[in-house]
Amino acid sequence: MITILTDALTIAAKDLRNEFKTKQTFSMMAIFAVLVILVFSFAFDPTNNAVKAVIPGLVWVITIFAGILGLNRSFTSELENDCLTGLRSGPIDATSIYLGKVLANFTIVTLVQIISIPVLFILFNYRFTGSYFWFILILFAGTLGFIIVGTFLSALSANAKNSEMLLPVLLLPLLSPLMIAAVQAMRAALENENLENAVSWLQLMSAYDLLFFAACLLLFEFIMEGS
Repeated sequence: MITILTDALTIAAKDLRNEFKTKQTFSMMAIFAVLVILVFSFAFDPTNNAVKAVIPGLVWVITIFAGILGLNRSFTSELENDCLTGLRSGPIDATSIYLGKVLANFTIVTLVQIISIPVLFILFNYRFTGSYFWFILILFAGTLGFIIVGTFLSALSANAKNSEMLLPVLLLPLLSPLMIAAVQAMRAALENENLENAVSWLQLMSAYDLLFFAACLLLFEFIMEGS
């Protein structure tokens, strides 16, 4: 187990080091997220109190669509120079590859959220009056579930001819239960009302994360063997 975790951290560090050298994927994701926020800020009147109700949904729209850009590159970049073949043939467990990719993708998406969510609040003139603890916890659980499923499907679609188109088609339907729970939980946390409802939705999100994490770990080795 320690070896698997060590290898996973090594792979995650390798991916993050390569990304921070070029900043290609991160920059693309951050620019896309900010542009989406700008479009919505012009489409809706930020001074309208009713618009504040869409803030929880916008947080996840930005996270999902910006995150998909990064997930598309997660395994397709490994196909260059047969790097993925090298990973598979090396003395590395497939679980380590999956965990390393999950850690790297989660870190990059989190950094994009750190930039985009404050911009969203500023442009919509949103005054945060909710619970920071519950907001961060819900954001963490939702983002983790998204990355768990997205990383697995990124590996599944990496060798497909139109992987950029296939990934969203496979991913978005599977994310529907998680996103419904995430939006409802975040709405309760931001309004600081009905925190019991937020806890209930968070429990559903946690169950989703654990279920798909276990399934993806079990199936990832078969994807590596078939790719």
